[in-house]
Amino acid sequence: MLAALMALTALAIDSMLPALQIMGEELGVTDPNSRQLVLSAFLGGLGFGAVIHGPLSDRYGRRPVMIVALIVYVILAAGCGLSQDFTLLLTLRFLLGFAAAAMSVLPISIIRDRYAGDEMAQLMSTVFIVFMIVPIIAPSVGDAILKVATWHWIFLVLSAMGTVMLVWVWLRLPETMRPEDAVPLQFGRLVREWRQIVSHRSATSYMLAAAMTQGALYGFLNSGPQIFKDAFGAEHLFARSFAVVAMTMACTNFLNSRIVRRFGARRVSQSAVIMFIFIGLVQTAIAWIAPHAMIPFLIAVALNMSMIGLIGANFGAISMEPFGHVAGSASSFGMAVRTILATIIGAAIGHMFNGSAMPMAIGFTIGGVLALLLVLWGEKGRLFTRPGTARLGVS
Repeated sequence: MLAALMALTALAIDSMLPALQIMGEELGVTDPNSRQLVLSAFLGGLGFGAVIHGPLSDRYGRRPVMIVALIVYVILAAGCGLSQDFTLLLTLRFLLGFAAAAMSVLPISIIRDRYAGDEMAQLMSTVFIVFMIVPIIAPSVGDAILKVATWHWIFLVLSAMGTVMLVWVWLRLPETMRPEDAVPLQFGRLVREWRQIVSHRSATSYMLAAAMTQGALYGFLNSGPQIFKDAFGAEHLFARSFAVVAMTMACTNFLNSRIVRRFGARRVSQSAVIMFIFIGLVQTAIAWIAPHAMIPFLIAVALNMSMIGLIGANFGAISMEPFGHVAGSASSFGMAVRTILATIIGAAIGHMFNGSAMPMAIGFTIGGVLALLLVLWGEKGRLFTRPGTARLGVS
C-alpha cells in the first residue's frame, strides 16, 4: 500500500514525459524548454506541500491526513485533464503536487513510527523496489494513452488511480502514530523543530546531499525527452530507454535492501556517491567526444541512476535517525528541502539544454561533487564509518 501511494507521485511525474511536446503545441507554448514547467510546477508543489502534511499528521494522525490528500488529488488530477490553458494547467499541477506530497511524506513517517536505523533503511529500500516499478512503465503508459486518446486522458487516468487508492486506504490503512505522540499544531513549535533539524550537522548534510543527486535526476527528467529528440533523433525510443534507466534504480534498491544491514547505510551510500562522480565524469567525456552516440549515453545514465538507487533511501534514513519523536515534521521538512532544491537544480539543468547531453552530464558531475563535500562536512571528514545500529535520538 505504501509503495502504491508513493507510486501515485511517480506516475504523476513520469507519465507526462512523452506528452510534453504535444501539450506545449496544443496550448500554444513556443519555447521547447518552457514545456518542462509541467514537470517543475508539480515538483515545486511537491516540495512546498511536504512542509504542511508532516506537521498535520503529527497532530491529527497519518490516516486522516492521507485520506483528505487523496480526495484533493483525485479532484485536481481531473481538473488538469480538463484544462485548456497552459497557465491554468501549471497552477493545477502545482496544487496537485502540493496534495501528492502527502503520498511521499506520510509513508516515510509511517515506517519511522515503527522502525529506525539500518532496519528502517532496509524497509524503505524494499518499499522503493515496488515503487520503482512505476517509473519503469510510466512513460510507456503515457505513450500508450497518447496512441488511443488525447493527453488529457493521462490526467484522467491518474484521477481514477487516485480513487482506487482512496478506497484502499479508507478500508485498510491503520493509524500508526501513538496517541501520546500527538503534538499541537503551532507555528512556533514547528519553527523550533525545523531549527532543531537544521542545527543537527549530520542530518542536514545528508538532507542537502540528497538534494544534489536528486537534482541531477530531475535534470534528466526535464531534458531527457529533448535529448532523445534533438541529439539522437530517436524520440520514439525514449519511453523504452527510460524504462531501462529506471530498472537499474529498481535493481540497486533491491540490492540495497539486501546489503544495507550488513555494511551499513553510510558505507553503501558514500561509496555510491564516489562512483556517481566518476560516472558523471565519464558521461561528460562521452557528451564531448561522441555527442550523438545514444548507446554510450544510455549506459552512462543508467549507471548513474543505479547509484542514486543506493543513495536515496540511505541518505533519507540517515537524516531521519535523530528525529523519531517528531517523525512527521522531520520527514516533511526534509522532503521539502530536498524537493525544492532539487526542483531548482533540475529546472536549471533543463533550461540549459542546448541540443546536446553536455549540460545534463555536467549537472550530474557537479551534483555528485557537492553531495560528497556535504557528506564530508557532516561526517567531519570521516567516511565509511558505521555507528552502532541507530536508536531513537542517536545520530
